[in-house]
Amino acid sequence: MKRAIPVLVLSVAGLIPVWRYEPSLGTPTTEAASPASTPSAESGSSDSGSSDSGSSDSGSAAGTVVKGSTVNTDKGPVQVQVTFAGDEITAVKMLQQPNHPQTTAAVPQLVAETLEAQSADVDTVSGATITSDGYRESLQAAIDAKGA
Repeated sequence: MKRAIPVLVLSVAGLIPVWRYEPSLGTPTTEAASPASTPSAESGSSDSGSSDSGSSDSGSAAGTVVKGSTVNTDKGPVQVQVTFAGDEITAVKMLQQPNHPQTTAAVPQLVAETLEAQSADVDTVSGATITSDGYRESLQAAIDAKGA
């Protein structure tokens, strides 16, 4: 009987975090800068590389929108969409990302570093190494596709 009370108390204390846990619903997307130009370019996503580059020459407000390749990681698929104004990266949007709290926290850091570096040479976010690697790979594919 003396052991039953501490066992019961510790069991309840151990279950409280489980009861309070709230899983994230759906895959959130993170977008940085220039959200107005992204939706208009998404409607023609299959040929965004060729038709949008003409619009970026006539007016840099629209920009060129390029999708990176989908990178399948251990945590899930990663794909980015990059908006360019000329050669400058003006926005990065995650089209696909793993549904994981560390990924959700890492995406804003990755996007901010990309906009600052203007390249795929960004640091790995601690705790989201796999997602960071997939992000860089997809981002580099989008940058390469824009240059082609």
